[in-house]
Amino acid sequence: MTDERVDPRSKYSTEGFPEQEQQQPGLIDQMRPAPDHGEQSYVGSGRLTDRRALITGGDSGIGRAVAIAFAREGADVAIAHLPVEEQDAADTASLVEAEGRRSLALAGDVREESFASSIVDDTVAAFGGLDVLILNAAYQKDRAGLEELSTEELDRVFRTNLYGLMFTARAAIPHLRPGASIIVTSSIQAFNPSPGLIDYAMTKAAQVAFVKALAEQLGPQGVRVNAVAPGPIWTPLIPATGWSAERLAEFGADTPLGRAGQPAELAGAYVYLASEDASYVSGAVLPVTGGKGL
Repeated sequence: MTDERVDPRSKYSTEGFPEQEQQQPGLIDQMRPAPDHGEQSYVGSGRLTDRRALITGGDSGIGRAVAIAFAREGADVAIAHLPVEEQDAADTASLVEAEGRRSLALAGDVREESFASSIVDDTVAAFGGLDVLILNAAYQKDRAGLEELSTEELDRVFRTNLYGLMFTARAAIPHLRPGASIIVTSSIQAFNPSPGLIDYAMTKAAQVAFVKALAEQLGPQGVRVNAVAPGPIWTPLIPATGWSAERLAEFGADTPLGRAGQPAELAGAYVYLASEDASYVSGAVLPVTGGKGL
């Protein structure tokens, strides 16, 4: 029998990341090195057969990793993305379709109530229903200090991370049947906030409250609501955050496992929470942090 155990400390590089900068929201082809979304490694086992999923921010990063995993587990996948992310979204859709599943790419901005709501109707129209909603779209930017945080930037963070989430969830609830699931991408920042990400951390903490309250509301209807709290994960959001070369070089090094995580390492958490294996899990926050405590 082959021993397939892998040392989690050395599964991916521990060397940090080279200096680079992108404009928000960040694109995969501009990242060095390219992130691993599980394109070659994720193997499905039919845990989400014929489920219908909608993933906001599903074009890249954690969203793409979840889309790949869901498709390989048997789900049809719709992804919402910004128009500038069209190529990343098309590539993700192709990966879904390569598994023989239906895909749908929806371009727009979840800050706009009409778009954030319409993506639910579009998904239901295309797939005939909605079983799993992944609220993953997010925006963050490094802040030199609260006194330098503009109202415009504050509004962008809150409208992306909170308003968009509320708009989409509100539209989805009438379509969710017993056995359906909502999963929010929160963050370790909800529990261990960094001063430079104060506004982002506030939204992530609010998402935890959202999950717990909505789980209590929807539990009697047989709908589960949970969150995943990632630690430092190498996604396009990171080089677009505005961090210095020194910060990028050390990104993830302060975790007990000594490195940043890759999007592929998050996918299993979402599959678990969406599957029947988690049938008695609701109102929970699942940390995927490389050992950093919440």
